[in-house]
Amino acid sequence: MTTWLLAGASGFLGTALRVRLATDGDEVVRLVRREPAALAERRWDPEAGELDPAVLDGVDAVVDLGGVNVFTGRWTQARREAILASRVQTTSTVAKAVAARGADGPVLIQAGGVAWYGGRRTEVPHVEGDPAASDFLAQVCVRWEEAAQPAVDAGARVVFLRTSPVLDASGGPFLPMRLAWSLGLGTVLGSGDQRMPLISLADYLGVVRWAQATPHARGPYNLTIPEPCTNAEFTDALARALHRPRLLRAPAAVLRAALGELSGQLLDDMWVLPRRLQDDGYVFTAPDVTSTIAAALRGASPHV
Repeated sequence: MTTWLLAGASGFLGTALRVRLATDGDEVVRLVRREPAALAERRWDPEAGELDPAVLDGVDAVVDLGGVNVFTGRWTQARREAILASRVQTTSTVAKAVAARGADGPVLIQAGGVAWYGGRRTEVPHVEGDPAASDFLAQVCVRWEEAAQPAVDAGARVVFLRTSPVLDASGGPFLPMRLAWSLGLGTVLGSGDQRMPLISLADYLGVVRWAQATPHARGPYNLTIPEPCTNAEFTDALARALHRPRLLRAPAAVLRAALGELSGQLLDDMWVLPRRLQDDGYVFTAPDVTSTIAAALRGASPHV
């Protein structure tokens, strides 16, 4: 049995991970900001940087999923500050606690994003060794990973999961997509030729489990399907899966006017490959857009 400590366990990914690990027979401990109300809860205060290293006693793996939702509202100055602070504070607090346990402590599985690479159209795909882009969200990803440096410096095994949008019927971005496409409102965004990274929840959960169980896994890994698709290909594949027409197109100018800088996450080309995962032996259960949509419609976490 593996003992896990989860930060950010109440969100879409945290809930799915907590349920899956518990279903598999593992012990799952949640970090909470209030007074603990259950035996499997421990209190912390990431805004104050407070987490007692003793909480890590007997823990095999720490998963940090902290951070406010990037896709909620326009990126005002206040929203930008919240996006950055919510990630840096939680990660820094977790990393310092892990660092206090040294090289013999638990593995830290740290959330991140493929936004690291920005939306630059390139002749070759982005892989883990590529530098970060200069835009806002890419630099958030840089600061996010830098916040885990105390654990790295202490010799702990740290795995950075640069995750693309995770699709599943239980929640996250797939729910409004499924509803819209079911109503025949499937929409190509802009030109539709921009590549969009994505991954099934089943593979996301599989990679987290793989990262904990693979002693040589450390450093950054891109979590996205190994056979990339364009936005138009995704739109058509989901329409086919739901037996609905795809009739609509949202002009790029309209999206940029409505969403501001956030629109780049929908319109920019993001050609990213999971090279290190494949080189290190992870086998995707849903490697392309068709299988990813099928997995999302089946639902990887039926008990959530």
